[in-house]
Order: sequence, then C-alpha cells, then structure tokens
Amino acid sequence: MCRLSAIISDSYFSPMENIMALETMKEGHDGSGLGLVLRDLGGEFQGLKEFPILSGISSKEGLRVMDEYMVKLGFKTKHLWNPRIKNYSGKMKARGFYFARSYEYPEWAEEASPETQSELLTKTRLELRDLGKGQDQGDDSIIIYSFWPDLITLKEVGDPLDVGLFFGLDKKPLLAKNIFAQGRQNTNYAINLYACHPFFIEGFTTMTNGENTAFVPIREFLSSRGFPGYVGYRSDSEVFCHILHYIRKELKFPLKYYKDVITPLFDREMDKRSDKAAIELIKRVLRPLTIDGPNCTIGTDIDGTVFMAQDSKKLRPGAIGGVPGKYALMSEVCGVDTVVPERDRSKDVFPMKYDMAMIEKDAKEIKIWNQKHGSMSTVN
Repeated sequence: MCRLSAIISDSYFSPMENIMALETMKEGHDGSGLGLVLRDLGGEFQGLKEFPILSGISSKEGLRVMDEYMVKLGFKTKHLWNPRIKNYSGKMKARGFYFARSYEYPEWAEEASPETQSELLTKTRLELRDLGKGQDQGDDSIIIYSFWPDLITLKEVGDPLDVGLFFGLDKKPLLAKNIFAQGRQNTNYAINLYACHPFFIEGFTTMTNGENTAFVPIREFLSSRGFPGYVGYRSDSEVFCHILHYIRKELKFPLKYYKDVITPLFDREMDKRSDKAAIELIKRVLRPLTIDGPNCTIGTDIDGTVFMAQDSKKLRPGAIGGVPGKYALMSEVCGVDTVVPERDRSKDVFPMKYDMAMIEKDAKEIKIWNQKHGSMSTVN
C-alpha cells in the first residue's frame, strides 16, 4: 500500500513535516518514491502568486528544447528554483535538471480571461510533455508535472526521507500552506515518475491509497469528453483527479457531489436525501465514473479546500486531526501525531464509507458531509 500525508495550515510550513509523517508510517509503504504538491506558496515564491510555475525535470538537451519552446510562445522566466543537490551525500543520483520555474504570461495573455489562461497552461504543459518523448531516444528528456500559478510539484524515485534530503528541503525548504505528499508503492505498473501521486490538472490535485479496478471504463469515458487534459493515465488512480476536474470545472457541481459521482448510493438509500431526484440523475448519467476500490482519496479543490473520501468498501485507512489553523490528513493516526501532537485526540475524524471530510483554505474546522443523510456536521 501507499501512505498519504496532507497538511493544510493558515501559516507557512516545510514539506519536511509531511515527509517526517511518512517516516512514521514507513511500515505501510515500500519507500519506492515520493511525490509532493505544494500550493499557496511562501518563501521565495510568496510574491509571485499570479505567475504560473512550471515543475519538472529535464536533460541538458531537453532543457534547451524547453527554453526555445517557451521563448517561442512568449513566456518569460520570472523566478527559478533548483534543489541543492550538490550538498547531498546519499546514494541517489540526479537524473538531470530539476526545476520549478515561474513565468510571466505572454503579452497577449496577460489580461486574458482565466479560462483562456487555463487553456494556454494546459496546452503548454501537454506539448512540453510530448516534446520530451522525442528527445534522448524518447527517454523522457522533458518531464512536466504541472504548470499553474502558486503550485509546485516534485517527484523522484527513492525512500521519501532520502528524497527530501536529496532535494535539500531540510536546508533550504520550500514553504507552503497546503502540501500533499505520498510515499509510493506502484503495484500495478512499472515505476514511472508520471505514475507517482499526487496528480494534477488545472489546479485540482488528488492522491490515493488503494486500487481502482474500474479504471478502464472511467478512462474511456473521460477520454471521450473532448478535454485535451484527459490523457496520460500511467496509473489507475490518475482518474480520481480528472473526475474531480470534470464534475467541478466542466459540470460545475458543488464539491460534495464528488462523493455521489464516485460512490453513488444504492437506490434504496436515497430516500433521506432532499435532492433525491438530482442524485438519481447523477447516478444514471455518470455511472461510468463509479469507482471500485478499495481506496482512500485525498484531494484539493480549485479553491484550496482539502478533502478526504473513502470508497464504499472502506478498506483503506484514513485519519484527520488537528487544531484550528492546522490540520493533518493521513493514512494513519501516527502521522497525525507527528504533525499535530498537541491536538485533542477525541476530535479526530475517521471518514467512513458515507463520509466526505472537508477543510477549507483557512483551516479553521473540519466539515463532514454525510452522503446517506445529506447532512453536514462540523468539528473544530
């Protein structure tokens, strides 16, 4: 299994907090990799929130190709972050240039609508990804994880703690108020950085512990929607992120309906819902997006709300705890203990099969949506 480590706070913190939580949950993951997504950035990126950040890895030739491409499109480098690998003394070897580059939009796009800017960033990310397949004998000479304002993605194969030290996050940490980390065990596919959680698409992020045996029909449904970003699928869990994007951005559903899409109620369970007609229609029309677990998913909505949801089998662990101003969403309670040891443990939340727990960007409280009863409760 994988292990999930998400923290949301009203103040900036280092991803080493997530990594140390993964270290306490080490018996639950095989140390094969680490994926990080940081959003609502501080530190050297704090004053650059409106500028899109390109995150990835490239070879020397890939870097040249990427630079030429970005210049051609009219993007101008605003700020560059590189990890301090030169100070690393462990066994990991750098595969090329690791980067998080902040760019100014091309002049024509500076005052464009958010939708036009989103389309540009998605198109650019996918084209760079395709360009990377054509260099260095097709060996991913340009690997692009995300291209979005106020968001950075880092991924590498290796033990999570070792990867954190490799990137120098203990010496010169990147800072953020919302950080996702996953200790990865890729049991279904060959190890590939694109298969490493968390996954990103247009400001939405998810990571999952478990399996999704309904992957193929979900992939086929999404691929038929005509949105260019629904591609890739090196992991059966990537569809969780794309489902979130589809129901929130394309269909404009409220976030709570994500639960009704991925794990619809049985017909006999719908009577207590005041919106019974709506969820019956959702179940009928979006049936191809029903997941099949067991899995636990943690995600971030476009507005910064973090959530945890279980599939109907509830066979993967998930725990949430904290204090107003800082909450941890983890695979195990020991991970929560590492991040927020001073909390009231009696208020810890363990979402069950009908629950979707949500924490808004201000990190003041946990809201729990009960799908069966159609009710919302609050823990703070």
